[in-house]
Formats: sequence, C-alpha cells, structure tokens
Amino acid sequence: MKYIVMLGDGMADYPVEALGGKTPLEVAKKPNIDRLAKQGELGMVKTVPDGMKPGSDVANLAAMGYNPASCYTGRSPLEAVSIGIQMSDTDVAFRCNLVTLSEEADYADKTMMDYSSGEITTAEAAELIRAIDEEFRTDEIVFYPGISYRHCMIWHEGPVGLDLTPPHDISDRKITEYLPKNPVILDHMRRSYEILKDHPVNQARQQRGLNPANSIWLWGEGTRPAISGFEDTYGMKGSVISAVDLIKGIGICAGMKVIEVEGATGNIDTNFKGKGEAALRTLLEGQDLVYIHVEAPDECGHHGDLEGKIQAIEQIDEQIVGPLLEGLEKAGEDYAILVMPDHPTPIAIKTHVSDPIPYLLYRNTKAAGLGADTYTEKTAKASGIYVEHGYELMKRLLEKV
Repeated sequence: MKYIVMLGDGMADYPVEALGGKTPLEVAKKPNIDRLAKQGELGMVKTVPDGMKPGSDVANLAAMGYNPASCYTGRSPLEAVSIGIQMSDTDVAFRCNLVTLSEEADYADKTMMDYSSGEITTAEAAELIRAIDEEFRTDEIVFYPGISYRHCMIWHEGPVGLDLTPPHDISDRKITEYLPKNPVILDHMRRSYEILKDHPVNQARQQRGLNPANSIWLWGEGTRPAISGFEDTYGMKGSVISAVDLIKGIGICAGMKVIEVEGATGNIDTNFKGKGEAALRTLLEGQDLVYIHVEAPDECGHHGDLEGKIQAIEQIDEQIVGPLLEGLEKAGEDYAILVMPDHPTPIAIKTHVSDPIPYLLYRNTKAAGLGADTYTEKTAKASGIYVEHGYELMKRLLEKV
C-alpha cells in the first residue's frame, strides 16, 4: 500500500460574491479529486489548536501527523533547518521577509504594500540580504539568504515570545500598530529601509516597473525544533515534495527524504507536473508515503487573486492527482490518498484563518460510498464527520483496512 498526502496550501475559502456565493473549490474543475469524493470519506478537521496562530507551520505539522501543541517551537527554526543553518540550543531564528513599504518619511507611517516584494527573485534577494548582513552582522546576529522573499536571521541567545506580526497578515495596512516592541528588532527594520531603498537591485526593479524590496520584516521567532522521526513514529518511509523552506524543514527534522523538483517555485508558475512525476517516482522506488505540498493556492489567496487560486486547484487535480493515481494503478499498487489544505486563506481577507478545513480520504481497496458528488467545504461539512485534532488524521490515513 502506498500513501499520499496532497496538500493544497490555503486551498479552502469562504463563499465569494464574484463567484455567486461559491468558493474556489466549488468552482474549480477537478474531475480526478471529485471522482475520489464519490467513494471516499469527506469530513472536517481542525489543524490549528486553540490558542495557536493559523500559520502554515502549525497547520502542516498537524497534517504531517505531529501535535503542534507539544512540538512547535516557532516557524523560522524549521526554515533555518532547510537552509542548512546549524542552530545551537541557545540560538533563536527569525523569519526575515523582504517587503515593499510605502514611501512616507516616518517609518511608522508606512503601509505594507507587498509582503513578498513582487515575488522577488532569489538572485536579487541574495544581494540585498548580503547588504543587510554586512551592515548588521555582529557576534550575536547573522543574516542568511533563503528563497525569493523568505530569509532568516539568527540571534545567538536572542529573545523569544515577542508577539511579532507576520507581514502577510497586514497587507495594505499601515504598519504603525504592528511594529515590534523589541528595540533591536525595530531598529534593524527601520535602518534596513535606508540601506535598501536606493540599492542598485531596487533601482533596477523600479525601472522595470517592479516593486522594490525596500525593507526587511522580522517575525516568526523560535528555538531549535524537536520533532520525532516520521519512520520511528509511524513505521513508514516518507518523502516530502515542496518548494517552500518551511515544509522542507519539517521534513528534514522528521527524517524524511526531501525531493527537489526543478521549476518548483511556490507560486502559480510552479512545476505542477514535475511534482506529480517526482511523487510517483519516489513511491515506485520504495518510499511508503509522499507528502506533496503546493503553495500556489495560499499565495493567490494572500494576493486576492481569485482566478489564480481556481487555476492552482485545477492544476493540482490535472497535473498531480490524475497522473499520479494513474501511474500507481498501472504499476498495480494499492494506495490511499488524503486531499486537504492546511488552513483556509480566504480571498476576502488575504490571510490565514484557523477555521476547520475540509478533507478527503480515499482508498482504492475500500469504497466508503458516502456519495458526495464533489470535494468542497460544503460537502465535507455535510458529512457530519469532524476530527478535532489535526494530527490524528495521519493515523486515519495509515490505518490498515
């Protein structure tokens, strides 16, 4: 038996007026997933424990079978692991976004125009992070480049519990009331604007009509993660496929095989087909489970891109789910597949919410026969099935039935 988790990040949504009160999942053409819904188990699951913020870190830990309440130490340490940073027990990692702020003279009066600086390229971002590191590096604080707008700051013996705001939560808002209270963090963010606003990389971007990455934004701090091995916990050899350092970091911490896919970007232009092919290959080469993470629906949700979100769902169905299951069937492999988002990222508010999310669990060896015509928020809720703890869903997937 082969096991698949197909996670469309932020895929769930609220009814959208422009869609006649329907959600992107209801409108998207997804015949492969809907075929599974007819004979699968649909239900709702709570992936974000009460009292925790609805980030992809917390929700993906739960989807991967880990209790965030007991193992979560912060978002950035997971990304640091993926980048290859060796953290000591006293290190604190911070996520460092390159963002676009408006141009008011007083930093506190600026507005969060773009939390991703127009999806800045990794090469451009690396130059900017080098400039930041050259200015701010000390024996205590070091900056490391990551991918696109996502980077990392390590503060040796740094503080935790700072209640820092993710920049994607405040799109199009003045940053005044969201500025960090910690004076060092705030000083670094303020000074970064003076370093970056006229940097040659940003001058060139503006000449091309692109958003400048004119400030850093620090958030998501945490200490070195302590996650048990996936194989030790579940007795399965697992692989992770994602373009995002956060998800790769969880996989690395869990001792899973992290598979790189050429052209995987974390955006709507990602290599959907390549992810599906890589998933099939790793399963046929002996892995028991593959966790396929697609960031595109979430990014579209953050940008209010309704058309893009629908397209992302359709591409997941057409380029990943359909070919993957067809390949397993041709190879004579029995399989179970879990289709789910990690959390909703509603178009209307452009950020994460902690509402329960719809899941679909299908086994080709056992038809549940619940008779839902399609996989949506409504049909999942109508089933009456509710899983209170998201991390229990992995056990449900791996049950020997």
